[in-house]
Parts: sequence; C-alpha cells; structure tokens
Amino acid sequence: MTDRNAHGEPEDGDLVEPATAGDIPADVSEAVRTIIRWAGDDPEREGLLDTPRRVARAWREYARGYAEDPALHLSRTFDEVGGYDEIVLLKDIPFQSHCEHHMAPIIGKASIAYLPADRVVGISKLARVLHGFARRLQVQERLTAQVADTIWEHLQPKGVAVIIEASHACMTARGVNTPGVMMTTSRMMGTFREDERSRREVLALMGY
Repeated sequence: MTDRNAHGEPEDGDLVEPATAGDIPADVSEAVRTIIRWAGDDPEREGLLDTPRRVARAWREYARGYAEDPALHLSRTFDEVGGYDEIVLLKDIPFQSHCEHHMAPIIGKASIAYLPADRVVGISKLARVLHGFARRLQVQERLTAQVADTIWEHLQPKGVAVIIEASHACMTARGVNTPGVMMTTSRMMGTFREDERSRREVLALMGY
C-alpha cells in the first residue's frame, strides 16, 4: 500500500504503486540493509526501517525500461501528412536515467529530429523511445545512439538527428565534485550527416 501522510497524500513522491512489500525479494531488501550498514548507519533505526522497501520500489520504477521494447512505439505510423516533407523535431524533452558505473542519476534533455521519407509517427512516440532506453542503467553515448538507431531502422526516414545534454551526478556530486557541468552527445544519420546544409538547418532548429 502506498504510504500516506496525515492529509491522505502519498509520501516521498510515491504517486504510483509499482510494487507491494510482498513483491520485493528478500535478497533485494537485505542488499539495501547491507549498504546502509556499510555506510555507517543502523538499518534497524526507525527512520530507516522502511528504506529497503522504498529503495526497491524506486529502482523498479527507475529501471522499468528493461521491461519494454522502445521500438514498439514506432510501429504505428501515418502516411497521410498532406504532402509534408520537412523536418519533424521534438525539442528539449526532459529525461532521467542512471549511470551504469555508479548508479548515480543522469538528468538532462534531448532533441530528436527526423526527415520523413513517406511515414511519420505521433510525436509523443519519440519521447517514449527516449524514455524506454533512458530507464535503464546507461551511458549517455549509448543512449544517444540507441534512440537515433531505433528511429532510423523503424521509420526509415531520410535523416535522423539526436542531441542529448545531461548532468551526471557521478561527476557533480562525487569524484571531482564539479556541479553545473553538462555533457553533450549527438548522432547524425542520413542527410543530416551527409549534407552540410541539412545539418546546419536541423542544428539551428534545435538551437545550436
């Protein structure tokens, strides 16, 4: 059951119920308790008693991209677009992921563009492809390539452009402790890679 405060509202952002206590394997809960102990605290302390369950539920949500095939979001396309044959762009899509090296948050935004050949897809599907790959343990370079390659393969457009900007907590909150740094990655395919004028056009539309 979702934890609720005195006003009957969900606590700790638990707006959905991705798992009940019985759904969480004992070894997962024990692993979280082990980390708490190793970090120097007492997992039996009142404030931490429910933490293993909460962490397990959170990670089930963070990693739900493993349970889906992002390409399926591109399976329904539309041919009748009134003769439109220019760039389709979804700009500044917010996303969050987790670094596979430290399991620390990656928080950023992506711009996704394609130049249709004869099919277009509902614009929300581009964001769903991004989120499907982002909700896994990731590195930003691979995430960028996966989004672009999936659109290229399943929509078969004339060109694809994906640019991702993100902040990595494994760098900003630990290690070199350098907040405010953004990492940018890009992948250009088809006409956006081969034709300089097309590449300049899509970059300008994206704000670069």
